[in-house]
Amino acid sequence: MLRFKILASVVPLMAAAVFARSEIGSASHPCIALGETSVELTSLFWTAGIQVGFTDDPARASVRVQITDDADAADFAVVDDGTSEETGACEASATTRRVAISTHAGGDQPLIYLSTDGPADYRIYVRSKTFSQREAAALIVGAHRDHRHMQAASL
Repeated sequence: MLRFKILASVVPLMAAAVFARSEIGSASHPCIALGETSVELTSLFWTAGIQVGFTDDPARASVRVQITDDADAADFAVVDDGTSEETGACEASATTRRVAISTHAGGDQPLIYLSTDGPADYRIYVRSKTFSQREAAALIVGAHRDHRHMQAASL
């Protein structure tokens, strides 16, 4: 009976470990290179250094991101055809920053209002088969939010 209890408790843990390993090691997460580091979107919120949320209410937002049709006017542009991957551009390393999209906004996490109208803190241009507009907004806010936090900490 004791063996059954041990087996019953180990099997779910092993399944969770396999799932987490495949999630962390997967190269299919949207990712951007930012200098010497990379910023990657993750669905494992506990591995994320920063979590962002989205709102449909501009009054609740702490960050406004505008979707633009002009790549030259954008602060961040993603253009790809989704058929090839840059090898090495977003390999996981100790300097990789992870960003998670949270469904429960709260605390000090950025709350993003994504729209086609201004004013905006960031403007993005997205024409991609691999990145959604929400994912691009989460990455740019996560990348800049972390960068500002690091600057403030070093002062």
